[in-house]
Amino acid sequence: MGACTTRRTPRVVLAVGSLAAGLSLAATAWLWSTLAHLPPLDLAAANARSTVVLDRAGTLLRPFATADGRWRLPLEPDAVYPRFLAMLTAYEDRRFRAHPGVDARALLRAAGQWLAAGRIVSGASTLSMQVARLVEPRGERSLNAKLRQIARAIDLERRLGKDGVLRLYLALAPYGGPVEGLRAASLAYFGREPARLTLAEAALLVALPQAPEGRRPDRFPDAARRARDRVLDIAAARGVVPAAEANAAKAEPVPHGRKPFPMLGPHAAEAALAQEPGRAVHRLTLDARLQARLEPLVAERAAALGPGLSAALLVIDNATGEVRAQVGSAGYLDATRSGAIDMTGALRSPGSALKPFVYAMAFESGLAHPETLIEDRPSRFGASYAPENFDLTFQGTVTARRALQLSLNVPAVELMERVGPARFIARLRASGAGIVLPKDAAPGLPVALGGLGITLADLARLYAGLARGGEVPGLRRRLDVPAEAAVLPRIAEPVAAWYVADTLRGTPPPESALPNRIAYKTGTSYGYRDAWAVGFDRRTTVAVWLGRPDGAGVPGLVGRIAAAPLLFDAFARLGGDPEPVPRPRDALVATTSTLPPPLRSLRRDGGPADRLRIAYPPDGARIDLGVEGGTPAGLALKAHGGTLPLTWLVGGLPVTESDRRQAEWQPDGAGFVRISVLDATGASDSVMVRIE
Repeated sequence: MGACTTRRTPRVVLAVGSLAAGLSLAATAWLWSTLAHLPPLDLAAANARSTVVLDRAGTLLRPFATADGRWRLPLEPDAVYPRFLAMLTAYEDRRFRAHPGVDARALLRAAGQWLAAGRIVSGASTLSMQVARLVEPRGERSLNAKLRQIARAIDLERRLGKDGVLRLYLALAPYGGPVEGLRAASLAYFGREPARLTLAEAALLVALPQAPEGRRPDRFPDAARRARDRVLDIAAARGVVPAAEANAAKAEPVPHGRKPFPMLGPHAAEAALAQEPGRAVHRLTLDARLQARLEPLVAERAAALGPGLSAALLVIDNATGEVRAQVGSAGYLDATRSGAIDMTGALRSPGSALKPFVYAMAFESGLAHPETLIEDRPSRFGASYAPENFDLTFQGTVTARRALQLSLNVPAVELMERVGPARFIARLRASGAGIVLPKDAAPGLPVALGGLGITLADLARLYAGLARGGEVPGLRRRLDVPAEAAVLPRIAEPVAAWYVADTLRGTPPPESALPNRIAYKTGTSYGYRDAWAVGFDRRTTVAVWLGRPDGAGVPGLVGRIAAAPLLFDAFARLGGDPEPVPRPRDALVATTSTLPPPLRSLRRDGGPADRLRIAYPPDGARIDLGVEGGTPAGLALKAHGGTLPLTWLVGGLPVTESDRRQAEWQPDGAGFVRISVLDATGASDSVMVRIE
């Protein structure tokens, strides 16, 4: 019986081979007929990808699911771990680069085995055929469906080429549940990009698409391990990886759960999506590494301060106005802290955080110098306004520098009265800050102490302006949108801005922090609702806010105690040593005793009849001085009222002193200048003119 079987075997094999050849010819004829009549394939659905938000270097900040709830992230083959691609082709399609979409040798082998055994022994599906099935899914499993799949695979290779087909596979391969494509799977199961996979991780991701639900490591880790190890064995047998490395990779555990997708800068990502909902890839100015260092820091500090508190932080590149980090809350998913609310854009009371700009306007107007003596004593302004300091004490006679460093209230209100609240608010608004006054009230002296609403973003911009010599930058949040060349009025003249920056650099730091590192100011709003700290050096501005999003007070929430330590810790995470703002060449560095007499102390103005005012040039004038010998002619300066002698200042610097009410100043070129005059009592007036 055994001998008879042996004699018949060659005839059976010959018959099977002949039948396979005949079927192959018939299939080939059908294939060419099908190709000729194949309907066009709309790849729009296959090319649909998750919207992604990237940082300035292209690092993924946050992906968004597709409209049908799938995670399908864009990926180029050159951004994949090379061994993954080698194992994929060795395991799934060894002749991928050689065949036209269908591997005829594998197909004939599979057909012969099927006919000989009466069942499917091995498959012949190429990567191109798998992609054809993914882009044009069909429910039936028949010979006709398989032949149509073959035709579509050849069609795809003709249209897209090998790299295009591979790109589709990397995007569409199923990995269990809503996870599709290699990049989404790599992030979901390993929390890393496909270029950083280990050998074991890559092998698992090669194996999963064959049975994505049955091998899901978060549900069936043993099946996932067996499938991974089989890929490693085949890769070693076919020379893709050394056997020793394959065996070592088998010792790695498989993941038992899915990891969350990246969610860095979630508020910035959502804002970008809302701004341009049709864009598939959003490129922001954020730095993902810095963002990843600051988000946990903010959450940790808010949690330590108590329940219900949130916090926000903004980092700005002073040179460009680019937002390098934006932490909108103490935890985007923390509902107990209203984490979904972006507090960098919320209107809040700044407390004392706006005092530096009062001083800047006083310095540029010639009202004071950082070494001017000013009184911090009980004072009444108007009929009933009598401000007190935070600690309910008074310091007596101090310099303006010390008054700002200690955030004394009476000196700030005194300077605000001289500057003028309406003029102060107009300057802030002209510089791009969205200032909101209570119930649209007229500006009053309390605005010096925070009696208005401003956002953290606007406050950060204003401080960045101090670092830039008074030029307030527009915030740039996107790299995929051209920067706007907005020209805004200065928040301060260069010398005045440096006076403030130099003063704030000497502000006593919080406990355990080094002094004279950054220029900074804190603020605490009425009722302990908001704690602020804003600091800057030459390169960077960092702004911090803490409080309850619902506006409720938090006893003990003080800017210096709660916000300043967070500010200094954030600066430490920037890397590098802070650099001071460079001093302008014409800044006046002096002691109180060496200042011009009108600048040595701040005293009350005289009565209305004797009030000092500039008669010429008028405020806002455009003056064409002409040219005499290559230099502009002198500009006449005239004043009314006041007590002689008069000191004239340009840009905050004394230029001439006169025993008369008129003088002459020689401009050194065209441009905007602020001209101020002080009398012997310290009274002052100023105008802004343009020299042409």
